[in-house]
Amino acid sequence: MKITKLNLQAVSVPLPAPIPSARIVIRTADCVLVTLETDEGATGEGMVFTLNGHRLSVLHETLRSLEPLVLGLDPGMSGAFWSRAWSDISFLGHRGATVVGMAGIDMALWDLRGKQAGLNVGRLIGACRDALPIYRSGSLRLSASIDQLQKEAAGFVKDGYRAMKMSLGKPGMQEDVERVRAVREAIGPGVRLMADCNQQFTPDRAIRLGRRLEEFELGWIEEPVPYHDHAGEAQVAAALDTPVASGESEYARFGMMEMLQRKSADILMPDLQRMGGPTEFLKVAHAAEFFNTPISPHLFTEMSLSLAAALPNAMIVEHMPWFAPLYGAPIPLDAEGNVKVPTAPGWGYSFDPEAVARFAV
Repeated sequence: MKITKLNLQAVSVPLPAPIPSARIVIRTADCVLVTLETDEGATGEGMVFTLNGHRLSVLHETLRSLEPLVLGLDPGMSGAFWSRAWSDISFLGHRGATVVGMAGIDMALWDLRGKQAGLNVGRLIGACRDALPIYRSGSLRLSASIDQLQKEAAGFVKDGYRAMKMSLGKPGMQEDVERVRAVREAIGPGVRLMADCNQQFTPDRAIRLGRRLEEFELGWIEEPVPYHDHAGEAQVAAALDTPVASGESEYARFGMMEMLQRKSADILMPDLQRMGGPTEFLKVAHAAEFFNTPISPHLFTEMSLSLAAALPNAMIVEHMPWFAPLYGAPIPLDAEGNVKVPTAPGWGYSFDPEAVARFAV
């Protein structure tokens, strides 16, 4: 089997409502969908994304520039692509769009490898489990009132979620405390609640707020300070009983290794596209296991599920519903709030052609 074609399709998926975040108002999730075709008719899928269409064309061009490195390749040689691409982008560096471009093709190669073997990616690697805890993300935002927070959180529990994440970052610390209190009251003590600071605080403020929130038994406090301040993250992590989660904004093994060495996070959150794809993602996850550090993959639920199934230190996966409209199948929960790992070959999820056509740009 040889790869004969790289297809790229840009899509723009509007969010149900604009989301004010710490830095921008998010209105759309804009993706480049990657499909590799082979001489035997098999295809492999991957995707990378940006927000509000910003620099979508840069990602598209980066992916296209890597096409010569994948055409003619046997999908079973996906490691050869990754090594060549890592060298090829070295002049511009191993952060940003160059690494993201690698990720889209690497994802598609792993999908092809699974299909070539007739195995889901998790079982291709060697699965540890067939179900994983999952948490609802992308809601419980700063723009919501306390009443809205409580209704939304209670609705997630009704939908079967036993874990969810909310945003922090109100101007007054007491307001953040009251909002966490309100959500905890709405969902009860048996549901895991996490809080995302979106890199807004200084270490001192994060520590003061984190101590005030400890009574609510948060599953973690996420990205309390700017992501590049690994020393500051370590200061917060050392001061709080509540675990600190971080890493979604960091790139590849070198950035993540610095975090592990500094003890910047109690829970590492590798992002599949910022890792450069599954090949590097797995290296980082195994490195975290050496440091006795659990991981929680950031976004990309339809692909992260299969990878997490093969990682003993994967504690929970994130479901951000931004990309769900692109896929032809939902992500069902069981009675315990877990999600079943797919068993179909490759990622186990495929793009819905009608949805792709509807969102195409």
